[in-house]
Amino acid sequence: MTADLLKRLLWFFLFVLAQVLVLGRIHLFHVATPLFYVYFVALFPRNYPKWSVLVWSFLLGLAVDIFSNTPGLASSSLTLIAAIQPYLLEAFAPRESAENLEPSATALGTSKFGTYIFLLVFLYCIVFYTLEIFSFLNWEQWILCVVGSTAITLLLVATFEYARSK
Repeated sequence: MTADLLKRLLWFFLFVLAQVLVLGRIHLFHVATPLFYVYFVALFPRNYPKWSVLVWSFLLGLAVDIFSNTPGLASSSLTLIAAIQPYLLEAFAPRESAENLEPSATALGTSKFGTYIFLLVFLYCIVFYTLEIFSFLNWEQWILCVVGSTAITLLLVATFEYARSK
């Protein structure tokens, strides 16, 4: 086993445990739930095989689905984000950057990394809550869930990224 595989496996289990045991139980104002595991998908480097990103993301989503009783929501939404992530990273990566660029605020710059993370998290929340509600009859609740969960997830990602850079 390579060091990268072991590192990813460790992060995988930490994200699942954090989401299932702590973050999945937080529902601020009954609309905002931190969905921090999206950060796992956002951190895949530039040259990582696309099929591997899809498999890791699907398995992470499946693990969250199993323990959170959300059949298929996280896995389908996270797989979609995994399909988009390499192309979105390529759009924000500097042209002269290394082929194995790992996305971070220091590597991409704070504003580009913030936009990159915002787009991934926002798209994830839109897909996740659209599949969960599966109706636009209560569109106010849907908007509150998407905006609230995006905001609290971005706050967690920014805090974690700040701690990672130190």
